[in-house]
Amino acid sequence: MEFSSTVEFAQAARALSRAAARRSLIAPSFRCPPRLVGVDRSIRRRSGRQGDDPVVSVRVKGRPREAVLADMIEGVVVGNGLGPPDADRVRNELWTVMAAAELRATA
Repeated sequence: MEFSSTVEFAQAARALSRAAARRSLIAPSFRCPPRLVGVDRSIRRRSGRQGDDPVVSVRVKGRPREAVLADMIEGVVVGNGLGPPDADRVRNELWTVMAAAELRATA
């Protein structure tokens, strides 16, 4: 199943950003599509007032919802420079957050 609208993508981005912030992680900005042609995901650093904020760009069109979410979650992990075992823990926690958000949306 694909995201049916950019509103759904934005809701997922907000949920992941809030979850990252609750874990004292940098909440990246999410964009779609990536500026680079032919890639599904790109991550770049944008200089900001508080340092370099990661920007995660994800191709949504024509991709399964789970693939898009996986790229967004990986963007949080990479944007924060996490390595094992923290990266695995954060991935699992973010997947749990997204599953709970989806359950609330369908209820």
